[in-house]
Amino acid sequence: MSKDMKFVNRGNEATPMELEAGEAGKVAVEEAPYTCNDFITGIKSTTREELMWGAFRSFLLVFFLYFFLFFLDLMGGSFKVLGGCQAGAMFDGLSNPIAGLMVGIIATVLVQSSSTSTSIVVSLVGASAMSVPVAIPVIMGANIGTSVTNTIVSFGQVNDLDQFERAFSGATVHDMFNMLSVLTLLPIELIFHPLEAMTDAMKPKDVDDGEKWVGPIKKWVAPLVKRVLNANKSVIKEVAQGGNCADIYAEVAAGTGKGLIKCGDVYNPFDGTETYVCPAFYKKYATKADDMASGSVALFISIIGLCICLYGLVRTLQSMVMATSTGLLKRATHINPYLAIVIGVGVTLLVQSSSITTSVLTPLVGMDVINLEQMLPLTLGANIGTTATALLASLVSDKPESVQIALCHFFFNIFGILIWFPVPFMREIPLRGARTLGWLTRKNRAFPAVYIIMMFVIIPLILLGTSTLFESGGAYVVIGTLLVIVYVVALARVVFFFVKQDGWTVFAQKLDDWQKASDFKKECMDKVLALEEKVSLIEAGGAGTVVTKDAKGKL
Repeated sequence: MSKDMKFVNRGNEATPMELEAGEAGKVAVEEAPYTCNDFITGIKSTTREELMWGAFRSFLLVFFLYFFLFFLDLMGGSFKVLGGCQAGAMFDGLSNPIAGLMVGIIATVLVQSSSTSTSIVVSLVGASAMSVPVAIPVIMGANIGTSVTNTIVSFGQVNDLDQFERAFSGATVHDMFNMLSVLTLLPIELIFHPLEAMTDAMKPKDVDDGEKWVGPIKKWVAPLVKRVLNANKSVIKEVAQGGNCADIYAEVAAGTGKGLIKCGDVYNPFDGTETYVCPAFYKKYATKADDMASGSVALFISIIGLCICLYGLVRTLQSMVMATSTGLLKRATHINPYLAIVIGVGVTLLVQSSSITTSVLTPLVGMDVINLEQMLPLTLGANIGTTATALLASLVSDKPESVQIALCHFFFNIFGILIWFPVPFMREIPLRGARTLGWLTRKNRAFPAVYIIMMFVIIPLILLGTSTLFESGGAYVVIGTLLVIVYVVALARVVFFFVKQDGWTVFAQKLDDWQKASDFKKECMDKVLALEEKVSLIEAGGAGTVVTKDAKGKL
């Protein structure tokens, strides 16, 4: 096959066997490379009206993108307020690496920010409240937990089954890479400690205190967010170091402390000055219940705003795609995968969040502007970019240990990329996993919600609870050992079912049957409502045409 051949999506024609072979929905199509002449020709053939519409669409794109980032940041702040006390308490007294991994996942899901989780870990290590061997699994867990954000964002395209399948695959390729990296590197780290030894040799003996580095995009989005809700991350760190929210709010009531929502200096990007501002949701002498209520309202507003902005983004992008040759767009985004990693690093350095980078790219995958093979290297670049941001911040900290933890985070992702990306066979494993998850989404639209709850909440909580049994000693160790044996046997049975007993086909058929049953119930409800309306008209002696409504009351 020539180097200019490209695979394009075939939609519903993909079979389960093709999915397992990694060739789902692909057909070879001859495609010329995108050149500078293509760009110049496109500009020359554009009319004045098309330029005006293009400028208007570009304005809408920037508008929706800015407020998408705003509401995403507001949602993160809301989660920090709502889950701050619980997330901080999870870090207190950790000594088991498996428990550390699970805490890293759950805490990052709660606060919707791996940067917050890692900053807590850095402060705990710097205060000698957590050892580096325990901190490293927490960092790995934070890497998994941060991938839930773009998985949630993929639900913005749930109304279009084709787009939802592609978007969910594009989002979960981040999950697959992070989980595979942890499964590979965590056992090696627990046995041989390569990350700990290497970063200990690389960390500086001493560093100067200074200001935290802030990316340029953050400087434009964060000031507006902080005028609405300014989450106090110091509370999370204080609780993680042994404090409790009851004492903190007792100080707030006395006027000597700050709660989960605080006033603070807000940067003005226009003149470079800082102004002391109390956010809209701030209440002086607030109780914990007051801040919880404020966080809940802010979360509700952020979710509604995210949905609106995501809808606007997708519609604007669709309009721009329809106004441009789809083939031209695909050729323009068809770049070298290693260059795509560099682009992912650069974009994440600008926005200071891998979640934002992957969340913005996910709708593009759903619209088939970016394919799954292009999404993977961009995601890997985002993973590196978020660690580079933490590294820059740690270099101006006064704790050498913070540099060591940042280096652990950085090299964990580098080693994961070296294992799972350069070799085509290895690269296909996370891609195949993401395609399979997308295919299961087509079988049943409830599957993504179940996947998120199971992978990011239930399974981590079960493993966290099991690991704490071993720390309790006595009979609890025996119970923990029995549970581990049960887990291993159950896992072996599941693997045997899927590998040797054609489990994927059976599972997919079950999902398909459940979806058909759900659709049948909805159709029955529509028919029942129509029959009830006809009966009521007959009883009233009415005549005329009956207007049928669905279960939601729509015509």
